[in-house]
Amino acid sequence: MNFSEIEWEGYKGIEFEFEGTPARLIRPSCEPNGKWAYKTEYFGAFPNLEVELLRRGWHIAFNKNINRWAEPYDLERKVRFMKLIHTEFGLSERCAMVGMSCGGMYAVKLAAVAPELVSVLYLDAPVINLLSCPFGLGEAIDDIREEYVRITGRDIPEMLSYRENPLDKFGILKEHNIPVILIAGDSDRVVPYKENGALLDAYYRQNGLTIKTVIKPGCDHHPHGLDDPTPIADFIEKFS
Repeated sequence: MNFSEIEWEGYKGIEFEFEGTPARLIRPSCEPNGKWAYKTEYFGAFPNLEVELLRRGWHIAFNKNINRWAEPYDLERKVRFMKLIHTEFGLSERCAMVGMSCGGMYAVKLAAVAPELVSVLYLDAPVINLLSCPFGLGEAIDDIREEYVRITGRDIPEMLSYRENPLDKFGILKEHNIPVILIAGDSDRVVPYKENGALLDAYYRQNGLTIKTVIKPGCDHHPHGLDDPTPIADFIEKFS
């Protein structure tokens, strides 16, 4: 495996290829604590949480997705990547997942495929219900529906019997008691909260699971995160 030195947000790291796709591992500049967070999509977008975790001694990992729809062939590859981070770099076997938008879908579905490798989920405006986003059957804008159909071959008739939505994986999250911190805007038109994140929040609360939900008044799909990422980082550290 060939590594190239890189710098990101003032921190040093390495870039390499994993099974034909670009990957990165960013190192803290202080004494590492052996923990790591996996940014599941959109590396570099709204990075203040990752910077805060680096400041606290965490590593940040990323591996580019084949596409953003969390299909089984890519989930299986991602699990191999997660295991590589542990075996190759000596970091914790379990990671915290940072999933924004479609990255939130990746985080939930990866946690369902390999719950033993996941300690906690940070989900930000996550795609939970594909009939909402990308299909726009509720209040969502369906600008990316064509992309989903082209990549997966599934249109509405197939989706009516599709049982691989993130919301279909809640039972596995419950079985393994995976804590969640959920951030969302109440005016999100791309991934409406009441059709997506609210389903997860309700399920967790009804089943007595650990969830912290922060709703941002008047916020659309962007910006993700919080101006001060401390509450998110504190939650992640508490359950890692």
